[in-house]
Amino acid sequence: MSLQLGRNVFGDPAHQNNVLAREEAIQLLQTWVLNPKLQLHMLQVAHLMKCWAAEKEQLSELEVWKWEMAGLLHDADWDQWPELHCKKIIEELEQRHIDPVIIHAIASHGPAHFGVIPETKMDKMLYAFDELSGLIHAYALMRPNGYAGMDVKGVKKRLKEKSFAAGVSREEIMEACTMAGFQLDDLIAFIITKQPAVPLN
Repeated sequence: MSLQLGRNVFGDPAHQNNVLAREEAIQLLQTWVLNPKLQLHMLQVAHLMKCWAAEKEQLSELEVWKWEMAGLLHDADWDQWPELHCKKIIEELEQRHIDPVIIHAIASHGPAHFGVIPETKMDKMLYAFDELSGLIHAYALMRPNGYAGMDVKGVKKRLKEKSFAAGVSREEIMEACTMAGFQLDDLIAFIITKQPAVPLN
């Protein structure tokens, strides 16, 4: 099954700065994603994107929401329509006249799968946070205190264990870090610091 999108341009430039209201985005998430574990993953990635955009990039409230919205909806069609991932969510957002930068970030969050290379900072950070946050969350679930007391060394040890969270691509994690221009240790530390704000379940 090929998930290649076959294009690199998404949305209409005339729709710049068009976004969903938070309530609309949450409703879309809850309607399309029935798996609570996947919902949690998307909420976690959205939280990381929001924190990074606000703290590291010091963006405006609107721009921060764009980053968060990309994280919130990046896997929206994976639960019910895996064979259409992420064609269906892209088409939905295009029909809703959403800002092309948000759609491009979603389209490029798995370049090996979708054939779209991350270009903007939003693109690159969504790619970087996606797989890595999943592995770190899996590690948190097996620890008595979750994220509390977790350190970079422990995460990197799990990264080296190919049997741990075997579905998480180590190659994609390293590629994403390189594309984003950040050290793996720094991204791990950021995720550890921010993720306790998201429930562990």
